[in-house]
Amino acid sequence: MKMRNIAIIAHVDHGKTTLVDELLKQSGSFRENQRTAERMMDSNDLEKERGITILAKATSIEWKGHRINIVDTPGHADFGGEVERILSMVDGAIVLVDSSEGPMPQTKFVVGKALKVGLRPIVAINKIDRPDGRHEEVINEVFDLFANLDATDDQLDFPILYGSGRDGWMNVNPEGPKDAGLAPLLDLVLEHVPEPKVEEGPFRMIGTLLEANPFLGRIITGRIASGSIKPNQAVKVLSQDGKTVETGRISKILAFRGIERQPIEEAHAGDIVAIAGLSKGTVADTFCDPSVTEAMTAQPIDPPTVTMSFLVNDSPLAGTEGDKVTSRVIRDRLFKEAEGNVALKIEESDGKDSFFVSGRGELQLAVLIETMRREGFELAVSRPRVVMHKDENGQTMEPIEEVVIDVDEEHSGVVVQKMSERKAEMVELRPSGGSRVRLRFYAPTRGLIGYQSELLTDTRGTAIMNRLFHDYQPYKGAITGRVNGVLLSNQSGEAVAYAMFNLEDRGPMIIEPGEKVYAGMIIGIHTRDNDLEVNVLKGKQLTNIRSAGKDEAVKLTPPIRMTLDRALSWIQDDELMEVTPKSIRLRKMFLDANDRKRMEKSKAAI
Repeated sequence: MKMRNIAIIAHVDHGKTTLVDELLKQSGSFRENQRTAERMMDSNDLEKERGITILAKATSIEWKGHRINIVDTPGHADFGGEVERILSMVDGAIVLVDSSEGPMPQTKFVVGKALKVGLRPIVAINKIDRPDGRHEEVINEVFDLFANLDATDDQLDFPILYGSGRDGWMNVNPEGPKDAGLAPLLDLVLEHVPEPKVEEGPFRMIGTLLEANPFLGRIITGRIASGSIKPNQAVKVLSQDGKTVETGRISKILAFRGIERQPIEEAHAGDIVAIAGLSKGTVADTFCDPSVTEAMTAQPIDPPTVTMSFLVNDSPLAGTEGDKVTSRVIRDRLFKEAEGNVALKIEESDGKDSFFVSGRGELQLAVLIETMRREGFELAVSRPRVVMHKDENGQTMEPIEEVVIDVDEEHSGVVVQKMSERKAEMVELRPSGGSRVRLRFYAPTRGLIGYQSELLTDTRGTAIMNRLFHDYQPYKGAITGRVNGVLLSNQSGEAVAYAMFNLEDRGPMIIEPGEKVYAGMIIGIHTRDNDLEVNVLKGKQLTNIRSAGKDEAVKLTPPIRMTLDRALSWIQDDELMEVTPKSIRLRKMFLDANDRKRMEKSKAAI
């Protein structure tokens, strides 16, 4: 059967996973009575909850005697470690763009990588039925984007389709007809995307995706560059520098058929398959016949920009809610994660009780923490810090991000002011339709940590912010951090509503009455800039005298609930977030007040 390999590229929430659902349905991949879920490719719980694609996945459909392998790529730059390798597996790409929002930063990120490896894209304008759609302007924006990314003349001569992935139709005309469904898109893929290039020689394949399976062990997915492979065939694994990592036999070959993987007896060059049976081979390694001596070149991976400390939870409540608490199990879990996710970098501290985890952004690290939390882990994590570099002249360089903010005109002033306080440089301000404006900045990554929640507060939840790594530039100087201090518990026990009611004038609380607290735990936000120790365990003094108005029920202001993402960006350098399967608590790094004072004195002396 002839083959085509394509990737679907789109910004977060532009509808690529929904489009893949419709392609699977219309190509006959399901029985008529088969039950199917919405966004079938987003199989991970966190993907369904957040509505984003985190892990790249492959599927395949049959169309007019051809097998089309489709790779659904993450749209978020934090998960871009997946994207760069995937593009080496495919020969074409569908660039899906929202008819109202146009090409956004993450579209630019992935398209730039696709054009660099020589793919000729097909542009599909999605959500054409949106009332604020402006497809003609969006086409011009896409052309300008391609031109700015140094596309060749062939790449700039891209075919265009219009349609709605949710309604399951695409056509060369924005008005339709709609009755052909997605057939025009599939026909265009067969016509526009070349067949996979097949090289001469024995079996060779670069590992692109890695996963651990409880029954089959390590499963490596990739595209076979040359030769063929059968179960029980002997193979060896070469690292990028040409050294032999291991030799072994293939226990199983799995091919993508619809959304399922089925074992097959032989796979040939050009097909995307998953192989099992090897224990050490990883992403970017070359899996090949024993006669092969040279490794294939893999795409380089962009370096991490943000790092965090993962520590063993040493709070007084440690071990009461989770069952995986020791440094050994945390270490094994982190190194297992790093095997499959090459954008993550894990380093052990000298004391072996903490680990430095570096990644592409806060969201990537927050997803890892949330995943571990659901698996029963208890740990403490520090505030994200930016990874700095020194250039050849010894000058400190920091990561700069391109930030695009869509906001109502009335709120644009406060956004510009807050971004300038964070050392951001505004490069563009233009109307984006419907009394909204699009602001574009180049801002230091460290200035953006924690800004998302503040932006939503300033703009009454109407702003949309998108970020993308731009480059490294000289250090921009100090940035003002959090303005407020915190309220700390000075005792251990359960918080009392009466005590919390009397403390309300000191600042808003972040805990509920009856919640367990301990000395050094953050229980609220102070109205001033200093930290204040308070007693939340103090109950009402009871007497046998009754008078009118004495026994009124206490009415508390609802607390500010700290979500994982918000808490990560809110805490300061001397604070930690304690994460357990049931709770998220904030605390000082040093729980004892005397230890905190000693640290402050030593810092002042320095």
